[in-house]
Amino acid sequence: MNHIAHLQLLARYNQWMNDNLFAAAATLPAEALALDQGAFFGSILGTFNHLAVGDTLWLKRFATHPSCADALQPITEVPTPKRLNETLFGELGGLRHYRTKLDELIVKGVASLHDKALTQSLTYKNTKGIEITRNFHALLIHFFNHQTHHRGQVTTLLFQAGVDPGITDLFVLIPDEQAEA
Repeated sequence: MNHIAHLQLLARYNQWMNDNLFAAAATLPAEALALDQGAFFGSILGTFNHLAVGDTLWLKRFATHPSCADALQPITEVPTPKRLNETLFGELGGLRHYRTKLDELIVKGVASLHDKALTQSLTYKNTKGIEITRNFHALLIHFFNHQTHHRGQVTTLLFQAGVDPGITDLFVLIPDEQAEA
């Protein structure tokens, strides 16, 4: 599997997992979603909000890279979150709608990539205004790893609330190479 195919797999996995976790979370009452369970971002809703904040910030940065500027143009019109723990949506429905839009942009952005773009750098400013330059491919891997990390927290919080989120393994989406041979 080449780098582009790998990133496309991660984008599909991200979208699939978010759909599954939001569906599982929707079975809980609003109070349970907002209950501070001692996670880094407190609650299920707080962790989902953090993921949306982080993805918004990264997509805005990625939108400055020539390889995906056109595909990610819609994110440039979204207000930039000011804090990593910012509450973008106080209820699951609005957040789920926004998450769906983010995931569509992620899939579209990754689909616009080409191998040469992955060898280039991206220069951006972090939330403290510090300019940083890193390899674009490595930043994309960080982006997907960050999502997986916090979705793991959401999975734990859902289990603690008595909800089984179902299968969470990337393995499920990896194509069977024997079937393709």
